[in-house]
Amino acid sequence: MRHRVAGRKLSRHSQHRELMFRNMLVSLLQHERIQTTLAKGKELRSWADKIVSLGKQGTLHARRRAFALLRNEGIVKKLFDDIAPKLKDREGGYTRIYKMGWRQGDGAPLSLVELVTFSHPEEKKKSTLKKAKEVLEKVTPKKKEKGKEKEKEKKEKKAKKEEKGVSKEKKEKPKKKSSEEKNK
Repeated sequence: MRHRVAGRKLSRHSQHRELMFRNMLVSLLQHERIQTTLAKGKELRSWADKIVSLGKQGTLHARRRAFALLRNEGIVKKLFDDIAPKLKDREGGYTRIYKMGWRQGDGAPLSLVELVTFSHPEEKKKSTLKKAKEVLEKVTPKKKEKGKEKEKEKKEKKAKKEEKGVSKEKKEKPKKKSSEEKNK
């Protein structure tokens, strides 16, 4: 009988199991949601709760302990700067697990493990006018765009010529005075 025996072995030796959960934990913190089997997801929950608790402590010692487990400075920074502050008022249960059905190959039950702070990026809905303009831009021939570019180049050349003309006029000011102006 396995009374009060915590954890799952998942048919792996201890080193393999530890490395697998480290990798899964890094992926979970990086993407804030991962898909895995149900048993691995349930076991990953305890790992995630422990590491988020370290992030909430915010001390240098906690940061070093988290780095010793995660071995990725960017993920540790994200944990302490982004994820932990969002969960500061929460006492525990930092992850949620959704059952996703069964895997096609071996029929293993799949689950989606995500942090409670995860929110879907909202897609901005485009108005029908914007959609129509985008379609028209794709449909219009490229020659018109080239014509527009040529017009812009011509305008730039004219502007440069005008600037040069203004600078020439400034240089021409100290002209010689005519005989009439000298007599006056």
